[in-house]
Amino acid sequence: MLRIAVLLLILLFVSLNTFLSKTRSTDWNNSLWVVIYPINGDQRADTQDYIESLITEHFVDIETFFQKEVERYRVPLDEPIKVMLSNVLTSNPPEPPENPSLLDNVLWSLTMRYWSWKNDNWDGVEPDIRIYMRFFSPKGQQALRHSLGLQKGLIGVVNGYADVEYQGQNNFIAAHELLHTLGATDKYDPKTSWPLWPDGYAEPTKVPLLPQTKAEIMGGRVQVSPSIALIPPSLEHAVVGAATAIEINWLSGPEH
Repeated sequence: MLRIAVLLLILLFVSLNTFLSKTRSTDWNNSLWVVIYPINGDQRADTQDYIESLITEHFVDIETFFQKEVERYRVPLDEPIKVMLSNVLTSNPPEPPENPSLLDNVLWSLTMRYWSWKNDNWDGVEPDIRIYMRFFSPKGQQALRHSLGLQKGLIGVVNGYADVEYQGQNNFIAAHELLHTLGATDKYDPKTSWPLWPDGYAEPTKVPLLPQTKAEIMGGRVQVSPSIALIPPSLEHAVVGAATAIEINWLSGPEH
């Protein structure tokens, strides 16, 4: 009974903290501080060389994207996102379970948040959101795992390539996962990874509908033809759609 009581207290505390964090992160009264933690995902020397070459300016287009979109939705905040770069982390985050049950997901989420707390090496302003960016050499043969974002804990894990040519795409994925931490949902078909019309399209009312020229950030890809959908090379080719804007409190939803 004591163990059950302790577990219930922990879950109550986590739930309360999650609710308060969610409220603070989407009231848009102040800038959200986002820290990027680079990780050498494959332990290769060329990956390490790339990580050590990174500076905060490599991630500035994340700030620019949010600034552009917040202005488009007329949210009165000059700098919605402030991105900072931490030192290299030597520990890798726990891998999510394969075909998880609800309990598996809960346990992994708690484990992930504990790992994040234990391995935090950021020496600065307490971040609102933590993005762990695991880099892999494009010269390797390893297929990248799916990136993810946790609203419970305001944590994102991005798997990207360690090459400046891919950094724009890495930042696109980081912005996608960042929005997950704020409550935005995926707007693509999980079987095909193609964006779902209308919410997953940047221009859902365009005539003709295809080709689309930009990606809705949570749709994840640009649908250029009925059989081709591409991840954009950078955030310059992305927008926040109306459905996503409602989810993150940039836009009022329909009244019932």
